[in-house]
Amino acid sequence: MTDIIVPTLGESVSEATVGTWLKKAGDAVSKDEVIVELETDKVSVEVAAPEDGVLSEIVAAEGETVGIGALLGKVGAGDGAAAAPAPAEETSEAPKEEAAAPAASSGSGDTVDVEVPAMGESVSEGTLSSWLKQPGDTISKDDILVEIETDKVAVEVPSPVDGVLSEVLVAEGETVSIGTVIARVSGGEGGAAAPAAAPAASAPAPTTSAPAAAPSGGAPVSPSVRRIAAENGVNPADIPGSGKGGRATKGDALAYLEKKPTEAPAMSSSSGIPRATGPREERVKMTRLRQTIARRLKEAQDTAAMLTTFNDVDMTNIMEMRKAYKDNFEKRHGVKLGFMSFFVKAVVNALQEIPAVNAEIDGTDVIYKNYYDIGVAVGTEKGLVVPVVRDCDALSLAGIEASIGEYGRKARDGQLTMQDMQGGTFTISNGGVYGSMMSTPILNPPQSGVLGMHRIEQRPVAINGEVVIRPMMYLALSYDHRIVDGKEAVTFLVRVKEALENPERMLLGV
Repeated sequence: MTDIIVPTLGESVSEATVGTWLKKAGDAVSKDEVIVELETDKVSVEVAAPEDGVLSEIVAAEGETVGIGALLGKVGAGDGAAAAPAPAEETSEAPKEEAAAPAASSGSGDTVDVEVPAMGESVSEGTLSSWLKQPGDTISKDDILVEIETDKVAVEVPSPVDGVLSEVLVAEGETVSIGTVIARVSGGEGGAAAPAAAPAASAPAPTTSAPAAAPSGGAPVSPSVRRIAAENGVNPADIPGSGKGGRATKGDALAYLEKKPTEAPAMSSSSGIPRATGPREERVKMTRLRQTIARRLKEAQDTAAMLTTFNDVDMTNIMEMRKAYKDNFEKRHGVKLGFMSFFVKAVVNALQEIPAVNAEIDGTDVIYKNYYDIGVAVGTEKGLVVPVVRDCDALSLAGIEASIGEYGRKARDGQLTMQDMQGGTFTISNGGVYGSMMSTPILNPPQSGVLGMHRIEQRPVAINGEVVIRPMMYLALSYDHRIVDGKEAVTFLVRVKEALENPERMLLGV
Protein backbone atom coordinates (compact mmCIF):
# COMPACT_ATOMS: atom_id res chain seq x y z
CA MET A 1 0.00 0.00 0.00
CA THR A 2 1.44 3.36 -1.06
CA ASP A 3 0.29 6.74 0.29
CA ILE A 4 -0.71 9.60 -2.01
CA ILE A 5 0.40 12.81 -0.32
CA VAL A 6 0.15 16.53 -1.05
CA PRO A 7 3.36 17.58 -2.87
CA THR A 8 5.28 20.82 -2.50
CA LEU A 9 3.01 23.48 -3.97
CA GLY A 10 5.45 26.31 -4.64
CA GLU A 11 7.25 29.02 -2.73
CA SER A 12 5.23 30.40 0.23
CA VAL A 13 2.24 28.10 -0.51
CA SER A 14 1.44 25.84 2.44
CA GLU A 15 -2.04 24.51 1.74
CA ALA A 16 -4.53 23.74 -1.02
CA THR A 17 -8.13 22.71 -1.61
CA VAL A 18 -8.92 19.28 -3.03
CA GLY A 19 -10.54 20.16 -6.33
CA THR A 20 -11.47 17.11 -8.42
CA TRP A 21 -10.81 13.40 -8.04
CA LEU A 22 -10.35 12.04 -11.56
CA LYS A 23 -10.49 8.45 -10.31
CA LYS A 24 -12.81 6.68 -7.88
CA ALA A 25 -11.94 4.22 -5.15
CA GLY A 26 -11.49 0.83 -6.78
CA ASP A 27 -10.30 2.21 -10.14
CA ALA A 28 -7.12 0.83 -11.67
CA VAL A 29 -4.41 3.49 -12.02
CA SER A 30 -1.03 3.64 -13.73
CA LYS A 31 2.14 5.21 -12.37
CA ASP A 32 2.31 8.96 -13.17
CA GLU A 33 -1.36 9.04 -14.17
CA VAL A 34 -3.07 12.16 -12.79
CA ILE A 35 -5.71 11.10 -10.28
CA VAL A 36 -6.57 14.27 -8.35
CA GLU A 37 -6.32 18.05 -8.79
CA LEU A 38 -5.49 20.44 -5.97
CA GLU A 39 -6.23 24.14 -6.16
CA THR A 40 -4.11 26.79 -4.41
CA ASP A 41 -4.86 30.50 -4.32
CA LYS A 42 -3.06 30.93 -7.67
CA VAL A 43 -2.61 27.64 -9.54
CA SER A 44 -4.01 24.16 -9.95
CA VAL A 45 -1.67 21.26 -9.12
CA GLU A 46 -2.09 17.78 -10.54
CA VAL A 47 -1.16 14.83 -8.31
CA ALA A 48 -0.19 11.61 -10.04
CA ALA A 49 -0.33 7.99 -8.91
CA PRO A 50 3.00 6.96 -7.31
CA GLU A 51 2.81 3.43 -8.80
CA ASP A 52 0.67 1.05 -10.83
CA GLY A 53 -2.20 -0.48 -8.88
CA VAL A 54 -5.71 0.27 -7.64
CA LEU A 55 -6.94 3.43 -5.91
CA SER A 56 -7.94 1.60 -2.76
CA GLU A 57 -8.95 4.56 -0.59
CA ILE A 58 -9.76 8.28 -0.86
CA VAL A 59 -8.95 10.01 2.42
CA ALA A 60 -9.41 13.72 1.53
CA ALA A 61 -12.75 14.53 -0.10
CA GLU A 62 -13.30 17.19 -2.73
CA GLY A 63 -13.50 20.64 -1.15
CA GLU A 64 -11.32 19.81 1.85
CA THR A 65 -8.31 21.98 2.72
CA VAL A 66 -5.06 20.02 2.99
CA GLY A 67 -1.49 20.96 3.92
CA ILE A 68 1.79 19.89 2.31
CA GLY A 69 2.46 16.23 3.15
CA ALA A 70 -1.16 15.49 4.06
CA LEU A 71 -2.57 12.09 3.10
CA LEU A 72 -4.92 12.26 0.10
CA GLY A 73 -5.48 8.58 -0.57
CA LYS A 74 -3.83 5.20 -0.98
CA VAL A 75 -2.86 3.01 -3.90
CA GLY A 76 -2.78 -0.74 -3.37
CA ALA A 77 -1.27 -3.50 -5.47
CA GLY A 78 -3.40 -4.63 -8.41
CA ASP A 79 -3.16 -6.81 -11.50
CA GLY A 80 -4.62 -6.88 -14.98
CA ALA A 81 -7.97 -8.17 -13.75
CA ALA A 82 -8.46 -5.18 -11.53
CA ALA A 83 -8.25 -2.86 -14.47
CA ALA A 84 -10.99 -4.59 -16.48
CA PRO A 85 -14.06 -2.97 -14.85
CA ALA A 86 -12.74 0.56 -15.36
CA PRO A 87 -14.21 1.18 -18.85
CA ALA A 88 -17.68 0.09 -17.71
CA GLU A 89 -17.60 2.31 -14.62
CA GLU A 90 -16.32 5.47 -16.28
CA THR A 91 -18.62 7.57 -18.48
CA SER A 92 -16.04 10.14 -19.54
CA GLU A 93 -13.61 9.90 -22.45
CA ALA A 94 -10.55 9.74 -20.23
CA PRO A 95 -10.27 5.90 -20.16
CA LYS A 96 -10.33 5.84 -23.97
CA GLU A 97 -7.27 8.01 -24.10
CA GLU A 98 -5.47 5.97 -21.47
CA ALA A 99 -6.22 2.85 -23.50
CA ALA A 100 -4.77 4.49 -26.60
CA ALA A 101 -1.47 5.28 -24.94
CA PRO A 102 0.03 1.77 -25.06
CA ALA A 103 -0.81 1.56 -28.76
CA ALA A 104 1.75 4.26 -29.48
CA SER A 105 4.57 2.00 -28.39
CA SER A 106 3.30 -1.22 -29.91
CA GLY A 107 5.40 -0.70 -33.02
CA SER A 108 8.68 -1.04 -31.19
CA GLY A 109 7.73 -2.12 -27.67
CA ASP A 110 9.87 0.70 -26.25
CA THR A 111 8.20 4.03 -25.40
CA VAL A 112 9.91 6.79 -23.43
CA ASP A 113 8.03 9.51 -21.56
CA VAL A 114 9.00 13.16 -22.08
CA GLU A 115 8.67 15.01 -18.77
CA VAL A 116 8.79 18.66 -17.76
CA PRO A 117 12.33 19.24 -16.43
CA ALA A 118 13.41 21.32 -13.44
CA MET A 119 13.09 24.96 -14.49
CA GLY A 120 15.06 26.86 -11.86
CA GLU A 121 14.99 27.64 -8.18
CA SER A 122 11.46 28.26 -6.77
CA VAL A 123 9.87 27.63 -10.21
CA SER A 124 7.31 24.83 -10.04
CA GLU A 125 5.28 25.34 -13.21
CA GLY A 126 5.28 26.88 -16.66
CA THR A 127 3.11 27.39 -19.71
CA LEU A 128 3.61 25.10 -22.70
CA SER A 129 4.13 27.71 -25.40
CA SER A 130 4.82 25.86 -28.67
CA TRP A 131 5.38 22.36 -30.01
CA LEU A 132 8.26 22.30 -32.50
CA LYS A 133 7.55 18.69 -33.51
CA GLN A 134 4.26 16.96 -34.30
CA PRO A 135 3.04 13.38 -33.71
CA GLY A 136 4.56 11.08 -36.31
CA ASP A 137 7.72 13.16 -36.76
CA THR A 138 11.02 11.27 -36.72
CA ILE A 139 13.33 12.85 -34.16
CA SER A 140 16.86 12.48 -32.89
CA LYS A 141 18.08 12.53 -29.32
CA ASP A 142 18.42 16.13 -28.04
CA ASP A 143 16.19 17.55 -30.79
CA ILE A 144 14.08 20.31 -29.22
CA LEU A 145 10.49 19.09 -29.02
CA VAL A 146 8.72 21.88 -27.17
CA GLU A 147 9.24 25.23 -25.44
CA ILE A 148 7.91 25.93 -21.96
CA GLU A 149 7.65 29.51 -20.74
CA THR A 150 8.07 30.29 -17.04
CA ASP A 151 7.75 33.63 -15.27
CA LYS A 152 11.12 34.81 -16.55
CA VAL A 153 12.81 32.35 -18.85
CA ALA A 154 11.92 30.00 -21.70
CA VAL A 155 12.92 26.36 -21.24
CA GLU A 156 13.56 24.09 -24.22
CA VAL A 157 12.70 20.41 -23.72
CA PRO A 158 14.76 18.00 -25.86
CA SER A 159 13.95 14.46 -26.90
CA PRO A 160 15.52 11.93 -24.51
CA VAL A 161 16.07 9.33 -27.30
CA ASP A 162 16.07 8.77 -31.04
CA GLY A 163 12.73 7.67 -32.41
CA VAL A 164 9.29 8.94 -33.37
CA LEU A 165 7.12 11.42 -31.48
CA SER A 166 4.21 9.05 -31.00
CA GLU A 167 1.96 11.09 -28.74
CA VAL A 168 1.46 14.67 -27.54
CA LEU A 169 -0.35 14.76 -24.19
CA VAL A 170 -0.48 18.48 -23.38
CA ALA A 171 -1.78 21.24 -25.64
CA GLU A 172 -0.12 24.60 -26.23
CA GLY A 173 -1.20 27.18 -23.69
CA GLU A 174 -1.72 24.71 -20.84
CA THR A 175 0.07 25.02 -17.50
CA VAL A 176 2.41 22.16 -16.62
CA SER A 177 4.31 21.25 -13.45
CA ILE A 178 7.78 19.78 -13.04
CA GLY A 179 7.69 16.04 -13.75
CA THR A 180 4.46 16.15 -15.80
CA VAL A 181 4.55 13.75 -18.77
CA ILE A 182 3.86 15.92 -21.82
CA ALA A 183 4.67 13.51 -24.68
CA ARG A 184 5.87 10.02 -25.54
CA VAL A 185 8.60 8.97 -27.93
CA SER A 186 8.63 5.52 -29.54
CA GLY A 187 12.09 4.10 -30.13
CA GLY A 188 13.27 3.01 -33.59
CA GLU A 189 12.09 4.01 -37.04
CA GLY A 190 9.56 2.91 -39.63
CA GLY A 191 7.04 0.70 -37.87
CA ALA A 192 6.94 2.87 -34.78
CA ALA A 193 5.54 5.80 -36.73
CA ALA A 194 2.32 4.11 -37.82
CA PRO A 195 0.55 3.90 -34.45
CA ALA A 196 1.01 7.66 -33.96
CA ALA A 197 -2.21 8.29 -35.89
CA ALA A 198 -4.33 6.57 -33.23
CA PRO A 199 -3.40 8.80 -30.29
CA ALA A 200 -3.50 11.86 -32.53
CA ALA A 201 -7.07 11.03 -33.45
CA SER A 202 -8.19 10.21 -29.91
CA ALA A 203 -6.42 13.13 -28.24
CA PRO A 204 -8.62 16.22 -28.63
CA ALA A 205 -6.58 18.74 -30.67
CA PRO A 206 -3.35 18.55 -28.64
CA THR A 207 -1.60 21.30 -30.58
CA THR A 208 -3.69 24.47 -30.57
CA SER A 209 -6.95 24.02 -32.43
CA ALA A 210 -9.65 25.07 -29.97
CA PRO A 211 -12.47 25.26 -32.57
CA ALA A 212 -12.07 21.54 -33.35
CA ALA A 213 -12.65 20.57 -29.71
CA ALA A 214 -15.89 18.88 -28.73
CA PRO A 215 -17.95 19.91 -25.69
CA SER A 216 -16.43 18.46 -22.54
CA GLY A 217 -19.67 16.68 -21.68
CA GLY A 218 -19.04 14.20 -18.89
CA ALA A 219 -15.29 14.85 -18.67
CA PRO A 220 -14.03 16.00 -15.25
CA VAL A 221 -14.12 19.76 -14.71
CA SER A 222 -11.10 21.48 -13.17
CA PRO A 223 -11.64 23.96 -10.31
CA SER A 224 -10.51 26.93 -12.43
CA VAL A 225 -12.99 26.09 -15.21
CA ARG A 226 -15.75 25.50 -12.67
CA ARG A 227 -15.06 28.90 -11.08
CA ILE A 228 -15.04 30.78 -14.42
CA ALA A 229 -18.26 29.04 -15.47
CA ALA A 230 -19.99 29.91 -12.20
CA GLU A 231 -18.89 33.55 -12.36
CA ASN A 232 -20.32 33.89 -15.86
CA GLY A 233 -23.45 31.80 -15.51
CA VAL A 234 -22.57 29.12 -18.06
CA ASN A 235 -22.74 25.34 -17.90
CA PRO A 236 -19.17 23.94 -17.71
CA ALA A 237 -20.35 20.89 -19.69
CA ASP A 238 -21.00 23.19 -22.68
CA ILE A 239 -17.38 24.37 -22.84
CA PRO A 240 -15.47 22.56 -25.63
CA GLY A 241 -12.50 20.74 -24.12
CA SER A 242 -9.10 20.53 -25.77
CA GLY A 243 -7.33 18.95 -22.79
CA LYS A 244 -6.57 15.36 -21.97
CA GLY A 245 -9.62 13.12 -22.17
CA GLY A 246 -11.75 15.95 -23.52
CA ARG A 247 -11.32 18.05 -20.37
CA ALA A 248 -11.84 21.79 -20.70
CA THR A 249 -8.85 23.93 -19.73
CA LYS A 250 -8.91 27.45 -18.35
CA GLY A 251 -7.98 28.69 -21.83
CA ASP A 252 -10.95 26.80 -23.30
CA ALA A 253 -13.28 28.47 -20.80
CA LEU A 254 -12.00 31.96 -21.58
CA ALA A 255 -12.20 31.31 -25.34
CA TYR A 256 -15.78 30.04 -24.94
CA LEU A 257 -16.80 33.21 -23.09
CA GLU A 258 -15.17 35.38 -25.75
CA LYS A 259 -17.23 33.70 -28.49
CA LYS A 260 -20.50 34.07 -26.56
CA PRO A 261 -20.79 37.79 -25.75
CA THR A 262 -24.58 37.56 -25.40
CA GLU A 263 -24.33 34.83 -22.75
CA ALA A 264 -21.23 36.30 -21.06
CA PRO A 265 -21.87 40.06 -20.62
CA ALA A 266 -18.97 42.37 -21.32
CA MET A 267 -17.23 43.51 -18.16
CA SER A 268 -14.24 45.64 -17.34
CA SER A 269 -10.91 43.85 -17.21
CA SER A 270 -10.48 45.18 -13.68
CA SER A 271 -13.18 42.76 -12.54
CA GLY A 272 -10.98 39.81 -13.42
CA ILE A 273 -13.45 38.53 -16.03
CA PRO A 274 -12.57 38.99 -19.71
CA ARG A 275 -14.85 41.39 -21.55
CA ALA A 276 -16.13 40.83 -25.06
CA THR A 277 -13.87 42.25 -27.79
CA GLY A 278 -15.08 44.64 -30.46
CA PRO A 279 -14.89 44.19 -34.25
CA ARG A 280 -11.58 46.10 -34.50
CA GLU A 281 -10.01 44.66 -31.37
CA GLU A 282 -7.74 41.67 -30.94
CA ARG A 283 -7.26 39.68 -27.75
CA VAL A 284 -3.74 38.29 -27.21
CA LYS A 285 -2.82 36.38 -24.07
CA MET A 286 -0.04 37.96 -22.05
CA THR A 287 3.13 35.92 -21.81
CA ARG A 288 4.07 34.63 -18.37
CA LEU A 289 7.01 37.03 -18.39
CA ARG A 290 4.73 40.01 -19.07
CA GLN A 291 2.29 38.81 -16.40
CA THR A 292 5.15 38.61 -13.88
CA ILE A 293 6.43 42.07 -14.84
CA ALA A 294 2.94 43.52 -14.39
CA ARG A 295 2.44 41.80 -11.05
CA ARG A 296 5.81 42.81 -9.62
CA LEU A 297 5.51 46.43 -10.74
CA LYS A 298 2.08 46.67 -9.14
CA GLU A 299 3.39 45.04 -5.97
CA ALA A 300 6.16 47.64 -5.84
CA GLN A 301 3.64 50.47 -6.01
CA ASP A 302 1.32 48.85 -3.48
CA THR A 303 3.91 47.91 -0.84
CA ALA A 304 6.64 50.57 -0.98
CA ALA A 305 6.42 54.26 -0.11
CA MET A 306 8.15 55.12 -3.37
CA LEU A 307 9.60 58.57 -4.07
CA THR A 308 11.99 59.81 -6.74
CA THR A 309 14.74 62.43 -6.54
CA PHE A 310 16.54 63.88 -9.58
CA ASN A 311 19.92 65.35 -10.42
CA ASP A 312 22.06 65.83 -13.50
CA VAL A 313 25.63 64.88 -14.26
CA ASP A 314 28.25 66.37 -16.56
CA MET A 315 29.57 63.45 -18.64
CA THR A 316 32.54 65.37 -20.10
CA ASN A 317 35.33 63.69 -18.14
CA ILE A 318 34.03 60.16 -18.57
CA MET A 319 33.49 60.67 -22.29
CA GLU A 320 37.03 62.02 -22.71
CA MET A 321 38.53 59.17 -20.67
CA ARG A 322 36.58 56.62 -22.66
CA LYS A 323 37.64 58.17 -25.98
CA ALA A 324 41.30 58.21 -24.96
CA TYR A 325 41.52 54.62 -23.68
CA LYS A 326 38.74 52.60 -25.35
CA ASP A 327 40.97 51.08 -28.05
CA ASN A 328 43.73 50.02 -25.65
CA PHE A 329 41.10 48.84 -23.18
CA GLU A 330 39.49 46.55 -25.75
CA LYS A 331 42.87 45.17 -26.90
CA ARG A 332 43.94 44.51 -23.32
CA HIS A 333 40.72 43.04 -21.92
CA GLY A 334 38.81 41.81 -24.96
CA VAL A 335 35.68 43.84 -24.12
CA LYS A 336 34.51 47.30 -25.09
CA LEU A 337 34.62 50.12 -22.54
CA GLY A 338 31.09 51.40 -22.11
CA PHE A 339 29.45 53.84 -19.72
CA MET A 340 27.65 51.24 -17.59
CA SER A 341 30.77 50.05 -15.76
CA PHE A 342 31.44 53.62 -14.56
CA PHE A 343 27.87 53.88 -13.29
CA VAL A 344 28.12 50.54 -11.50
CA LYS A 345 31.33 51.65 -9.76
CA ALA A 346 29.80 55.01 -8.84
CA VAL A 347 26.72 53.28 -7.41
CA VAL A 348 28.84 50.88 -5.33
CA ASN A 349 30.79 53.81 -3.84
CA ALA A 350 27.54 55.58 -2.94
CA LEU A 351 25.99 52.41 -1.47
CA GLN A 352 29.00 51.94 0.79
CA GLU A 353 28.41 55.42 2.21
CA ILE A 354 24.58 55.19 2.36
CA PRO A 355 23.89 51.52 3.31
CA ALA A 356 20.12 52.02 3.69
CA VAL A 357 19.77 52.20 -0.10
CA ASN A 358 21.36 48.71 -0.28
CA ALA A 359 19.07 47.25 2.40
CA GLU A 360 15.62 45.72 2.41
CA ILE A 361 12.65 45.54 4.78
CA ASP A 362 11.68 42.13 6.14
CA GLY A 363 8.59 42.45 8.30
CA THR A 364 9.56 44.77 11.13
CA ASP A 365 13.30 44.30 10.52
CA VAL A 366 15.81 45.90 8.18
CA ILE A 367 18.39 43.66 6.50
CA TYR A 368 21.61 45.50 5.65
CA LYS A 369 23.66 43.86 2.92
CA ASN A 370 27.42 44.10 3.00
CA TYR A 371 27.76 42.92 -0.59
CA TYR A 372 26.95 44.67 -3.85
CA ASP A 373 25.09 42.61 -6.45
CA ILE A 374 23.85 45.13 -9.00
CA GLY A 375 20.97 44.32 -11.33
CA VAL A 376 21.31 45.78 -14.81
CA ALA A 377 17.97 46.07 -16.63
CA VAL A 378 18.04 44.64 -20.16
CA GLY A 379 15.23 44.99 -22.69
CA THR A 380 14.28 41.89 -24.71
CA GLU A 381 11.58 41.12 -27.24
CA LYS A 382 9.48 39.54 -24.48
CA GLY A 383 9.97 42.29 -21.91
CA LEU A 384 12.36 43.72 -19.36
CA VAL A 385 14.68 41.36 -17.47
CA VAL A 386 17.23 42.25 -14.80
CA PRO A 387 20.31 39.98 -14.67
CA VAL A 388 22.58 40.54 -11.68
CA VAL A 389 26.31 41.33 -11.76
CA ARG A 390 27.71 39.78 -8.55
CA ASP A 391 30.24 41.31 -6.13
CA CYS A 392 30.68 44.52 -8.10
CA ASP A 393 32.88 46.01 -5.36
CA ALA A 394 35.52 43.39 -6.18
CA LEU A 395 35.27 43.66 -9.99
CA SER A 396 37.33 45.87 -12.27
CA LEU A 397 35.74 47.94 -15.03
CA ALA A 398 36.70 45.16 -17.45
CA GLY A 399 35.10 42.52 -15.26
CA ILE A 400 31.86 44.48 -15.05
CA GLU A 401 31.78 45.10 -18.81
CA ALA A 402 32.45 41.41 -19.51
CA SER A 403 29.59 40.32 -17.23
CA ILE A 404 27.15 42.82 -18.75
CA GLY A 405 28.14 41.78 -22.28
CA GLU A 406 27.61 38.10 -21.52
CA TYR A 407 24.19 38.78 -19.96
CA GLY A 408 23.22 40.83 -23.02
CA ARG A 409 24.10 37.92 -25.29
CA LYS A 410 22.19 35.44 -23.13
CA ALA A 411 19.16 37.76 -23.05
CA ARG A 412 19.10 38.03 -26.85
CA ASP A 413 19.42 34.25 -27.21
CA GLY A 414 16.81 33.51 -24.54
CA GLN A 415 19.37 31.72 -22.36
CA LEU A 416 19.06 33.68 -19.11
CA THR A 417 18.35 31.45 -16.11
CA MET A 418 16.51 32.20 -12.89
CA GLN A 419 19.85 32.19 -11.06
CA ASP A 420 21.08 34.97 -13.36
CA MET A 421 18.26 37.24 -12.17
CA GLN A 422 17.96 36.52 -8.47
CA GLY A 423 19.52 38.17 -5.44
CA GLY A 424 20.23 41.71 -6.62
CA THR A 425 20.65 44.42 -3.97
CA PHE A 426 20.21 47.48 -6.24
CA THR A 427 19.17 48.05 -9.86
CA ILE A 428 20.33 50.34 -12.67
CA SER A 429 18.00 50.98 -15.61
CA ASN A 430 19.20 52.77 -18.75
CA GLY A 431 16.27 54.37 -20.54
CA GLY A 432 18.73 56.53 -22.42
CA VAL A 433 19.35 53.79 -24.97
CA TYR A 434 15.75 54.34 -26.12
CA GLY A 435 16.08 58.14 -26.14
CA SER A 436 14.44 58.90 -22.78
CA MET A 437 15.29 62.36 -21.41
CA MET A 438 13.78 61.81 -17.95
CA SER A 439 11.68 59.14 -16.27
CA THR A 440 10.68 57.74 -12.89
CA PRO A 441 11.99 54.16 -12.52
CA ILE A 442 9.99 51.68 -10.43
CA LEU A 443 11.57 49.66 -7.62
CA ASN A 444 12.45 46.01 -8.08
CA PRO A 445 11.17 44.46 -4.81
CA PRO A 446 12.50 43.78 -2.24
CA GLN A 447 15.21 46.29 -3.19
CA SER A 448 15.01 49.80 -1.76
CA GLY A 449 16.59 51.73 -4.62
CA VAL A 450 16.82 51.92 -8.42
CA LEU A 451 18.86 54.37 -10.50
CA GLY A 452 17.52 55.58 -13.83
CA MET A 453 20.00 56.67 -16.52
CA HIS A 454 18.89 58.79 -19.49
CA ARG A 455 20.17 60.07 -22.80
CA ILE A 456 23.24 62.31 -22.98
CA GLU A 457 22.26 65.69 -24.35
CA GLN A 458 24.33 68.77 -25.23
CA ARG A 459 22.95 71.52 -22.98
CA PRO A 460 24.08 74.98 -21.86
CA VAL A 461 25.27 75.06 -18.24
CA ALA A 462 26.89 77.76 -16.10
CA ILE A 463 30.48 76.94 -15.01
CA ASN A 464 32.60 79.51 -13.17
CA GLY A 465 30.25 82.29 -14.22
CA GLU A 466 30.29 81.33 -17.91
CA VAL A 467 27.70 79.57 -20.02
CA VAL A 468 29.21 76.55 -21.79
CA ILE A 469 27.82 73.59 -23.71
CA ARG A 470 28.34 70.27 -21.96
CA PRO A 471 27.13 66.67 -22.47
CA MET A 472 24.60 66.34 -19.65
CA MET A 473 22.52 63.44 -18.38
CA TYR A 474 19.58 63.49 -15.99
CA LEU A 475 19.72 60.90 -13.20
CA ALA A 476 16.71 59.63 -11.24
CA LEU A 477 16.81 57.70 -7.97
CA SER A 478 13.57 56.02 -6.92
CA TYR A 479 13.69 54.81 -3.33
CA ASP A 480 11.55 53.29 -0.59
CA HIS A 481 10.86 56.12 1.84
CA ARG A 482 10.02 53.60 4.58
CA ILE A 483 13.72 52.81 4.93
CA VAL A 484 15.54 55.61 3.07
CA ASP A 485 15.16 59.19 4.30
CA GLY A 486 15.08 62.09 1.87
CA LYS A 487 18.46 63.34 3.06
CA GLU A 488 20.01 59.91 2.45
CA ALA A 489 18.46 59.67 -1.03
CA VAL A 490 19.70 63.11 -2.07
CA THR A 491 23.16 62.43 -0.63
CA PHE A 492 23.34 59.10 -2.46
CA LEU A 493 22.54 60.72 -5.80
CA VAL A 494 25.02 63.55 -5.19
CA ARG A 495 27.76 60.97 -4.48
CA VAL A 496 26.96 59.21 -7.76
CA LYS A 497 27.13 62.55 -9.58
CA GLU A 498 30.47 63.45 -7.96
CA ALA A 499 32.00 60.08 -8.80
CA LEU A 500 30.96 60.30 -12.44
CA GLU A 501 32.17 63.87 -12.86
CA ASN A 502 35.53 62.99 -11.26
CA PRO A 503 36.19 59.41 -12.40
CA GLU A 504 39.91 59.58 -11.48
CA ARG A 505 39.07 60.16 -7.82
CA MET A 506 36.51 57.35 -7.90
CA LEU A 507 38.93 54.85 -9.42
CA LEU A 508 41.80 55.92 -7.17
CA GLY A 509 39.60 55.83 -4.07
CA VAL A 510 40.47 59.38 -2.97
